[in-house]
Amino acid sequence: MWGLPAALPVLPLELTVLYNSLLFTMGASDSAVKGEAEGIRQGLLRVLEACGACGQDLSTEELWQKVLQEVTVEELQAPLHRLGALQAAWWLAASRLGSTAGLFRLLSNAEDPGRACCSKEENELLSLLKAWRVPAEEASLPLVQSTKDLKEILCTAAAFLQGLQELEAGNFPTALSLLQEAAGGFCSKRALAQIYTCLGCCAQRMGKPQTALQHLKRALQVDFQCLPALSHAAAVYHELGETDAELQALALLYEALEKKPPAATSSSPYFLIRTELLVHTPILASLLHHHHPSEVKYLLAQRCLRDGRVADAVEHYLDFLALLQEGLQQQVPLDGSSALPRIPEVFLEAASALEQAGRHQDAITVCEEVISRTTDLIPRMLRVEERLEQPQCLSPGAGLAGELLSQKESLCCLAWRAAGYLHQGWAWAKLGESKEAVTQFSRCLGDLLRVQLYGSGVEPMENLLPEVEVLQKIRLLSLVGRGTQFLELGRHKEALLDFQHGLQISPGDPAAASYLVQALWKLNRKQEAAACWQKFSQSPPGEDGRQGRPFPLYLVSCLKQAMFPHSESLAGSIQDYLGTTSQDPSS
Repeated sequence: MWGLPAALPVLPLELTVLYNSLLFTMGASDSAVKGEAEGIRQGLLRVLEACGACGQDLSTEELWQKVLQEVTVEELQAPLHRLGALQAAWWLAASRLGSTAGLFRLLSNAEDPGRACCSKEENELLSLLKAWRVPAEEASLPLVQSTKDLKEILCTAAAFLQGLQELEAGNFPTALSLLQEAAGGFCSKRALAQIYTCLGCCAQRMGKPQTALQHLKRALQVDFQCLPALSHAAAVYHELGETDAELQALALLYEALEKKPPAATSSSPYFLIRTELLVHTPILASLLHHHHPSEVKYLLAQRCLRDGRVADAVEHYLDFLALLQEGLQQQVPLDGSSALPRIPEVFLEAASALEQAGRHQDAITVCEEVISRTTDLIPRMLRVEERLEQPQCLSPGAGLAGELLSQKESLCCLAWRAAGYLHQGWAWAKLGESKEAVTQFSRCLGDLLRVQLYGSGVEPMENLLPEVEVLQKIRLLSLVGRGTQFLELGRHKEALLDFQHGLQISPGDPAAASYLVQALWKLNRKQEAAACWQKFSQSPPGEDGRQGRPFPLYLVSCLKQAMFPHSESLAGSIQDYLGTTSQDPSS
């Protein structure tokens, strides 16, 4: 028909055929609608041509305005309104809400100039859509999707899209109202589950976790394949501190992700244009992000380790490491969207879990993997300004790999390697091999000598670079660890030096202070030991009592092992000594 001159008698049929063909084009794509419907534009130009007008130079919005204001042929009103609904679907899919509202304002004015208004409390676009009168269908011109159904889908999509916009803007009460409007609309089970998931996320951000859980459970009841709802439910349980429920949700999520999902089925009627075709914004993609099974496996391991469920943590970490051997890098996006930390940190967390489970030799083996993989990535010397974001790298002899890595990356690699030696030192200590433990602690300290800090030298811990703060903590833990093994070997003077050095790094650290007192006591320097004990017992808690950045999870077990275990007995001995000396001044 496009090759023939436009004629008013056949235009209703022509526009109906166009409506049906565009519906098939939209529905057959089974994906988000992109771009603008050129077919609609050509249809409008045909209408103007038949009426003796033209509009080639007009934009689509201007073209619609000209057609609806100038074409008054009664037989064309219903086909034009149907085509307008289709145009609205394209614009909603492109999030052009203003253009959609403008179009329906024109359609309402064309029907009844006094009816295209709404109160300030009402949402204008939704009011315009609801007020729009669906043109009657003619038996002689069948439609593949009724305009009435299309109107309902447009209302649902408009509420959904605006709810997402308000959610992204942080206007949560408005977002909640719009999303609830969408949930009561006309859509498939899949889209309804997505809407309930967004309602759950909105309620969570409003600080209403129980309401969020109700919405997320509703999403799963509507569509059990809506796995993002399960993922968000686990996050809400984590926020509530309900670890059992969180782990159960994560376990169900992992099991579901491992299975091949069945073909999507729906008891809802099939429509060519559906809500999910029209709503595909970045925030929705973010809220409905699907985790890779390995990411969920890691979350299970991490949560178990944090909660002290060591046996379960070990099992999950070993499963994750097995997945890693199968080529995990090719399966998981290692970017900001991934729940995974850097892989060396996962290895160190696994080593920490193995240590706490008493599997010290396995922990040593896992740490050796980290040490060997990071050895060639660390420059011989790093000069770091304590407060700057970028350290200076002085390593003319470093290999190509070290040159390609940023200086900050080099700091991270150094921290991982040093932490590997630190874990090995504590593992050997638990095995009763004090000499081997001293060797590993010394290697850790030797590695840390590669870093040269410069600055005021008196920076508060909260002003330090996070990587530098971690390195300082590893240094302290290694000094305390080596000192304890020197005590085991009877090398009390060397132990004393390590504890003194530890207190220089972290003045007032409870573990280093307690071990220092014990070393002095063993050296029979009881008066000094008593004086130090009195000083430390009267001082406020050191670094461990601060409310700063949390240390990496892989250091938690080392922090526990460095704690002084004989506080009560040592305090009793010193108090007895002080009581004796107060009665006998000559002693």
